[in-house]
Amino acid sequence: MAEALDPAIPDDVERLAQEVLQAACDRDLMLATAESCTGGLLASLLTDIPGKSHAFERGFVTYSDDAKHEVLGVPREVLVTDGAVSEACARAMAEGAVAASRADLAVSVTGFSEAGPGAPAGLVHFACASRDGPTCHRLERFGDIGRAAVRLAALRVGLKMLRDGLGDLAKAA
Repeated sequence: MAEALDPAIPDDVERLAQEVLQAACDRDLMLATAESCTGGLLASLLTDIPGKSHAFERGFVTYSDDAKHEVLGVPREVLVTDGAVSEACARAMAEGAVAASRADLAVSVTGFSEAGPGAPAGLVHFACASRDGPTCHRLERFGDIGRAAVRLAALRVGLKMLRDGLGDLAKAA
């Protein structure tokens, strides 16, 4: 059971996190996260589950463009041309998390949890990168469902991408 985040995290999200961590433990693989709009919530969840959290290597919370560039190596050109909420940025974040860690697999989350000028609420880009495989991308349009609901929905997607990525690594082995 997730301790610190209980009961804020829905049961299905907690079960998914446990499944991801168990799969990583079973394969002796390490995970990392690169988060923007979720503000470290995914890393917090993955480290909150006793007995399995050792499969989590590290998390990067890169909320600003400067942090994305300085910590994860997201090219300035991507941030200027495509924007921080884009497929190119999500891919660069996930790949940067793998490069800057000992993780075998990393997921990134970057999006708009609230509406603003040129920022449609609920638009979130995800990417999942591994050391030896292709980086996959996913775009979700959760809509204007509220900041907390977008962040929870993003947790579900990020965890599913990690689960699928772990499955792909197992097939490749």
